[in-house]
Amino acid sequence: MPNCKQAEKRLRQAEKRRQANKITKSSMRSAIKTVLSAKTQEEAAKAQSNAHKRIDKAAKAHIIHDNTAARYKSRVDRAVVAKAS
Repeated sequence: MPNCKQAEKRLRQAEKRRQANKITKSSMRSAIKTVLSAKTQEEAAKAQSNAHKRIDKAAKAHIIHDNTAARYKSRVDRAVVAKAS
């Protein structure tokens, strides 16, 4: 438990940020799963741009590292190409 007003406020702010980051990360993961679970290459290609957008937003907000974002985007791209064959 915080002992002073400043610590109480920081606790409130941290919780609010944690919830916002959780939503962003969850939507990113859902977008990636949509691409990976797509049945056809067309479905995967449509979901690919949304996944890239979500990944970029998470990286921009420092929710995930830039290299992690690049790895996720590469994984999504490879999944789309694999659906074509």
